[in-house]
Amino acid sequence: MVNKKHMNTQKVESLWTHLHWLTVLAEQGTYTAAAARLGVSKAAMSQRIAELERAAGVALVQRTTRSVRLTEAGQRLVDNTRLEYEHIATSFATVREMAGVARGLIRVTAPVAFTRQQLVPRMSAFLRANPEVRVQLEASDRLSSITTEGFDLAIRHSVQVPETHVAWKLCETQSVIVATAAYLKRRGPPESPADLSAHDCLFYPRALGSGIWSFERRTARRTHSAPLMITVNGPLSANNSEALRDAALDDLGIALLPDFTAQAAIQTGKFVVLLPDWRPIGTFAEQLYVVRPYTPHVPRAVELFVTYLRETFAAGFPP
Repeated sequence: MVNKKHMNTQKVESLWTHLHWLTVLAEQGTYTAAAARLGVSKAAMSQRIAELERAAGVALVQRTTRSVRLTEAGQRLVDNTRLEYEHIATSFATVREMAGVARGLIRVTAPVAFTRQQLVPRMSAFLRANPEVRVQLEASDRLSSITTEGFDLAIRHSVQVPETHVAWKLCETQSVIVATAAYLKRRGPPESPADLSAHDCLFYPRALGSGIWSFERRTARRTHSAPLMITVNGPLSANNSEALRDAALDDLGIALLPDFTAQAAIQTGKFVVLLPDWRPIGTFAEQLYVVRPYTPHVPRAVELFVTYLRETFAAGFPP
């Protein structure tokens, strides 16, 4: 006994290419353009569509002298199959990338200080290992919209990241209070956070031109006591940690900085770390994340770069 359902399935499978060609025809608008897109002749294109219409038993295309327009039945068929063909194309691209080398452009946005001090010095190793990958960096302290502005990745110094994005924590960060030996010789070192109110402090600007620095004691276990809040003033405020660092290196005052901005100057002895028994909190976030928009297909180059960043910054920024 012949299985009619099996025969019908075989018949539909034989028309899969025809269905794809109908989708391309709908996108291109003419037989000539569709044939060129598929790399076939116009006659072959016309023949496939005619075969599909005979199998469907209904007209799928309305032809005019200059263009084609799908009938209601043709449009419904395209709408119901387009996503499946896009999924097939994406899946094939994924498999193809697994077999080949990483290539293409990666657009990345990251904070200015982090980009200059930490990211750029580490780029050469990745680019030499992946010679067909190009990276376009946008150094900005503005929180760009990753999706609408076309970025593949963003590095965020942030308390949290959007739930609509995929994020990996690169490392923990901390804030440090620093000054040069020359400034400390002139003004003396602060013995406690309260002493900072009598010093020249370099800070992120707040209302009325002053800044608020918050501290908690460094202990083996964090307490639930309220943080100690100190109002600070000084000759310079700036909304960029690199600018504050450079001013502090010019002996202008005491600066509160993220560790990745101050690390090099601490390691070379240009900065003295102050108030080691106190932990600055609230001014800067305590995590660095790498973030990407959610997409069903992630280029291999992007995956490799994320892995490289996670491995490179896993240890954080020890002084």
